[in-house]
Amino acid sequence: MDLSNFRILGVPATIYYIPNFITLEEEDCILKHVYSVPKPKWTCLSNRRLQDYGGVPHEKGMIPEKIPDWLQEYIEKIANLNIFDGKKPNHVLVNEYLPGQGIMAHTDGPLFFPTVTTISCGSHTVLEFVENNEKRDKICDLLLERCSLIIVKDDMYTNYLHSIREVDSDNVSGCANLNNCTTKYLLNEQLKRGTRVSLTIRHVPKVLKIKLF
Repeated sequence: MDLSNFRILGVPATIYYIPNFITLEEEDCILKHVYSVPKPKWTCLSNRRLQDYGGVPHEKGMIPEKIPDWLQEYIEKIANLNIFDGKKPNHVLVNEYLPGQGIMAHTDGPLFFPTVTTISCGSHTVLEFVENNEKRDKICDLLLERCSLIIVKDDMYTNYLHSIREVDSDNVSGCANLNNCTTKYLLNEQLKRGTRVSLTIRHVPKVLKIKLF
């Protein structure tokens, strides 16, 4: 796959958006696995809940844990894009967002290789990028459709904050990647959110030799 065909133009370097990265059948398989885990696997936060696979990243090093086989297929699919400089993803964060839920502006930080990939399942969302300063001036909005993959790296990973607004629907007219989407949207079209499950697949460089099973 030639990633240059999927680069989003008109925004700071570097973001790629691949619509239909997974099939609807793969999406269904992911959702079935996500919702089949025991309750203790979920970590509940004030605005969403999540599952952590591969270990808990830490500045002193991540203690690696075995990632389930059902996730390995998507790890391999991401690894084949060769966006981690020959390294293989070793951490997956599963987030569930109900309509009206979001996440505050943040960076993924230095614990990870400066590239993050996210697969969206179940619903779209809009990812907002702002300057990393007191003004928080908006840089761009990106529409993340169901079954899509977004890749954020380099300057866009390091120098800007990203967030998801806590709204029930999104006006997608101003999104910078509409030309990269397979669907053609109407002017001022509102998309109502459903429940979205995201798979954030990353590489943690600092890993301890001890393993937990």
